[in-house]
Amino acid sequence: MTTDALDKNQPEQPALGQNHPIAGILTRLAGMVSLACMFAFVKLAGQEGVHVTESLFYRQLIAMPLICFLIWRSPAGWPAIKSNRHALHILRSILGITAMGFNFWAMTLLPLADATTISFTVPIFATLFAALILREQVGIRRWVAILIGFIGVLVVIQPGGNLIPAYGATVALIGALVTASVTLVIRMLGRTEGSLVTIFWFSVYTLPALAVCVYIYGGGHDARTWGYLLGVGIFGSMAQLAITHSLRLAPVATVMPMDYSSLIWATIIGILVFGQWPGLSILIGAPIIIGSGLFIAWREHVRATRQARSEIAEREGATRGF
Repeated sequence: MTTDALDKNQPEQPALGQNHPIAGILTRLAGMVSLACMFAFVKLAGQEGVHVTESLFYRQLIAMPLICFLIWRSPAGWPAIKSNRHALHILRSILGITAMGFNFWAMTLLPLADATTISFTVPIFATLFAALILREQVGIRRWVAILIGFIGVLVVIQPGGNLIPAYGATVALIGALVTASVTLVIRMLGRTEGSLVTIFWFSVYTLPALAVCVYIYGGGHDARTWGYLLGVGIFGSMAQLAITHSLRLAPVATVMPMDYSSLIWATIIGILVFGQWPGLSILIGAPIIIGSGLFIAWREHVRATRQARSEIAEREGATRGF
C-alpha cells in the first residue's frame, strides 16, 4: 500500500446518490492496475540508472495538473485548499515523500510481487502504531491478527535464508513502517482537512525539494528512459484519479479490500515484463499477510460503525431531553 492509497482512505462517505458498489469496486481495481503499472515503470527506469528521486519528481510533477483539476471541479473549489495546519502538512509531506522513496526503491531492488507483498504490512504496522502512540483501544482479536501478520512477514522474508535479498527486504519494510506512520498524521489531518487538500499540500511541499534532488542526481536520458518516466507520472496520476473517484462511488469498507488485488497485477507484470516468478515463500506468506490486513480493516470498520451508531443515539437522546 502506497501513500496514494492512504491519502484517499480517509473516512469519507460517497456523495449523495452515488452509492454504486460495483462501479466503485471496478474503479478501485482500475486504480490498482494503474499503481502496478506505475511501479513497473519505476523499476524499468531504475534499470536504466534513473535515481529514485527523479522518478518521484516526475510522479509528483505530472500529477499536479490532475490535483488542480480535481480541486477546481470540487464543490468548494479553490477556497477549500486554505488550511491552518501547515505544520502537520509539512510533517505529512516529509514522511510521505520518504515513504514513497523507500517504496520506489524497494521496487527497483526486489521482484514486483515480493515488494508488493511486503507493502501489505502497512495496516499491521499502522494498527500497532495507533495502539502505542495514539493510545487507541485494540482488542484481543486485532492483536492476534497483528501477530499472525508478522508471522506472514517472517514466512515471506525468510530471515537467514536467501530467497529474498535481505537488503531489498529491509528497504521494503522501512517503506512500510514509514508509510504506516503517515497514516497517523493523515488521521489527525482528516479531522479537519479533506483528502484533496492533503494531497495538494503534499505536492506543493515536496516538489521544490525533489526539484533540487533532480538537479543534483538527474541526468540526460534517451527517449526510452524518458518514456519510462512519463509512464511513472501518467499511471501514477491515473491511479490517483481512480482511487479518489472510487470513494465517491462506494464506501471505504467496500472498495478498500480491492487494494490487495495489486499483488495479482504485480505478479503478472513481473512474469511478463521481468521474467520474475513469485517464490514459494510469497505464495504461502502473502495470503497470511492479506488475511491479517483484511481482518484488521473489518474490525476497524465494525468499531467505526458502532461508534457512529453510539454518537447518533446520544444526539437523539439529547434532542429528546434524555
